[in-house]
Amino acid sequence: MEEAILLLGGNLGNRQYNLEQARKQIAEKAGTILTTSSLYESEPWGFQDSNRFLNQAIVINTQLPPQQLLETLLEIELLLGRIRNGKVSSRVIDIDILFYGQQNIKTEKLTIPHPRISQRLFTLLPLQEIFGSKNLPVINKTTHALITECSDNSMVYAI
Repeated sequence: MEEAILLLGGNLGNRQYNLEQARKQIAEKAGTILTTSSLYESEPWGFQDSNRFLNQAIVINTQLPPQQLLETLLEIELLLGRIRNGKVSSRVIDIDILFYGQQNIKTEKLTIPHPRISQRLFTLLPLQEIFGSKNLPVINKTTHALITECSDNSMVYAI
């Protein structure tokens, strides 16, 4: 078993229901959910859209190796209606692997820790709720330190 930290998000359809369905599918197909953050609402990051995102960090115990976990999460996204068009845009669901144990992974399809963790408040605030003042895996910095260094000034708040 390995502990993985995921970030769920989406800004299309019934956002809360979509996150709920994602958690249900993850519990059935990827691993046991140990912890969840609150839901956080935020502006789109990296593109313009009037639909705000809901995001949530979750911690799971999984028996799946990292690449298989990624493939399973992509299947869940597809099952829930995710359409990938090759550009950053609105979506029903997005499931990112932020951390996988203490592993550093860099392949063509998978980078862990997620390369943009420190750039996005909608990721850091849910992580801060889960980790408090403890250091994040691999990065060995607290979320507070990363939030202080983060240049993202978008509005993000727990709902």
